[in-house]
Parts: sequence; structure tokens; C-alpha cells
Amino acid sequence: MNFIQFLEKFPTEKAVIQHFITVRYPDGVKCNHCASTKVYQKTKYPKVFNCNGCDSTFSVFKDTIFENTSTDMRKWMYAIHLFLNGKKGISGLHLMPEVGVTYKTAWRMLKQIRTAMGNGKNNKFSETVIEMDETYVGGKPPKSNDDNKPNKRGRGTKKTPVVGVADRDNKQIYAKVAIPNSLGRKLSGNQLLSILDQYCDEDSVIITDEFKGYNKFSKTTHAHLRVDHTVEYSNGDVHVNNIESFWATLKRGIYGIYHHVSVDYLQNYVNEFCFRYNNRENGNVFDLVLKQAVL
Repeated sequence: MNFIQFLEKFPTEKAVIQHFITVRYPDGVKCNHCASTKVYQKTKYPKVFNCNGCDSTFSVFKDTIFENTSTDMRKWMYAIHLFLNGKKGISGLHLMPEVGVTYKTAWRMLKQIRTAMGNGKNNKFSETVIEMDETYVGGKPPKSNDDNKPNKRGRGTKKTPVVGVADRDNKQIYAKVAIPNSLGRKLSGNQLLSILDQYCDEDSVIITDEFKGYNKFSKTTHAHLRVDHTVEYSNGDVHVNNIESFWATLKRGIYGIYHHVSVDYLQNYVNEFCFRYNNRENGNVFDLVLKQAVL
């Protein structure tokens, strides 16, 4: 959707409300309290409905990321539009003048949109080929005292680990922040196996690198293939190039657009980039965000 299409789709606040109603209630509006269909919309307050079944009122934005907002809904829609059109996201400082809100409001709007992006159903991968890998996100590692020794990167640093699984057949990716007991420690095999079990059935083929944490997979029913990165990046179809490509996109977005991300909110940003990747060919991604805005 371009800017002209946006203006045509949402010329007024009422148009935004009516569009959201069609997305949230595709089979017709139902009371949020009793699920009755005997409801009618208030003329003066179009986001509010009265229910003849239980004699109560309810807002169509109840239990959504828009609940209790004092920001115009057109500004919310424009924020989502800008956010989705930015291939690597958009910062609060950039959104602030574009939408005409304070930085605090812009930051909260982006946080809520990421919440919607991470609110989708994660169906388990089944009977497919899975690439699994970890990356490390955070500030630069401490500089080595030895000028001839490069700075330590990745495993063993105080960066935050993120573990990802990529379904090679369906081209979908899930990723999860996995903080060890103390930063600087390596991920354990049990942690990696726990994350794998969240997203994959036992009938999937798992491909990893030679990290020792994956040794635990040999005790499962998964078919486990490994690529030794000290020797080669791939051995025919045995590689983790897809998930590593995703890591590159994630890091370019975080370091290039957001610059710094708190560990407390890192999962939200990871969810954002997973959503972008998984819906890169979805022509109806705008309405998908609105659908997932219902919490």
C-alpha cells in the first residue's frame, strides 16, 4: 500500500473504525461480553456498540493494542503503514515527526505494533528440513589487551544469545532470545533442545553447525546433520545458510535503525524481524497486523 492508497482507504477516523471492525469481526460484530449478535453501533461514538443481549456497551478496540489510546486512529494506521514499508523498520525518532506525536508516544506505538507482530500462532514445523543456529546481539565485546589478538566475538561474550530455527521447505523462521544463567556463558544443550521442541516435531531433519551444545540432539529421535564451519560453509544440502542470512538482516536492522536494544525488549524486536521475513510475500500484511492486534 502506498501513500495515495492509504489516503483513499482511511480518509476519516470513522473509516479506520469501520475497517478495523471488518478485520476483527469478519462474521459480524459480536458482543465482547456475551457473544450476542444483537448489537448496534452508536452514531455519535462509532467505536462503541450497545448489546441488546446483556444490555452492556463495548468498544471494538477492547483487548487490543489500541485499547485506552488517546492517539487518533488515523495516526495509528499511518504508523503501521510506515513501519511495514520500512524494510528494516523505523525508529521512534523517525516516526515522531512523521505522525506528529511525542517521542514517548511514538516509542509506545512501535512497541505495541511489535506486540501485534509477535501475536501470531506458531504452528510446529513437521516433516521438514530445519536449520538451527544461534547468534549474539549486543554491544561490542571488550577490547583485547593483546594488540595482536582480535576481539572475541559470538559465543562466550557478554552479548545476548538468540536461537533461531528455519523451515527450509516452507521458508518460515522462528527465533527466541535464550539468556543463559549468566551472560558470558555458552548455551546449554538442554536449552537448545527445549527451543527446538517448541517449534519442531520429532519427524523433522535438523541441520546445525558443530557447536558442542547440539551434541544433545544425538539422544533424540531427530535426524541430525552437521556442517563443520572450520572446514566449509556447506556440504551440498547440509548448511545453515538460510538462518544465517536472517541473522544478517536482523543485525543490520538493530544496529542500523535502532542502534541499541535493551535485553528486556529484545524478543519484541526479534519477533518483528521474524514477522517481516515470514510475511515478505503477503500482500495483505497490513490487515494481518490489525488481526493480530487483538490480544
